[in-house]
Amino acid sequence: MLNIVLFGPPGAGKGTQSAKLVEKYGLVHISTGDVFRALDPQSDLAKLAKGYSDKGDLVPDDVTIKILESEVSKHPNAKGVIYDGFPRTTAQAEALDRFLLNKGTSVTMMLSLVVEEDELKQRLLSRAEVSGRKDDADVNIIQNRIENYNKDTAPVATFYKAQSKLTEIAGVGSIDEIFDNLCSSINQLQD
Repeated sequence: MLNIVLFGPPGAGKGTQSAKLVEKYGLVHISTGDVFRALDPQSDLAKLAKGYSDKGDLVPDDVTIKILESEVSKHPNAKGVIYDGFPRTTAQAEALDRFLLNKGTSVTMMLSLVVEEDELKQRLLSRAEVSGRKDDADVNIIQNRIENYNKDTAPVATFYKAQSKLTEIAGVGSIDEIFDNLCSSINQLQD
């Protein structure tokens, strides 16, 4: 089973690249952001998650892990999964490893999209114009999201680097160039 953690800061292009990877490799795409946005807005869980994300903060690990496990369990016959936006903390990475181990599999690799902060800010502001996402339109929230990423999420790369599962990919260039680099890394692992 091919389990890929597609990693990078907000605006790095994870969603765009995930869609292309799903199509090419026949994987299930699980984006915690999309899952949270798809929750019944009246549910307590949705209100809790929205309260954190509206400020650019991370949803607590225990809530995120339960939701992710539920999503993965919906696809028992998947050829593999792309985890987009998860894990966001080392505790979540450890929980994902335990969860997958119980299913007889493991994270195959982490592909980390590397993009400079100024480029991220521009991408998020541009995305806000198209998507209408409020969290992408406020420069203060964007800055908070990037700071939270650097403080809480970036260390997850070290976790997978210690397992020799981290590959960094330049996240700047055309969508197709970045995609080709991601595919090269996946194909090398499968050869």
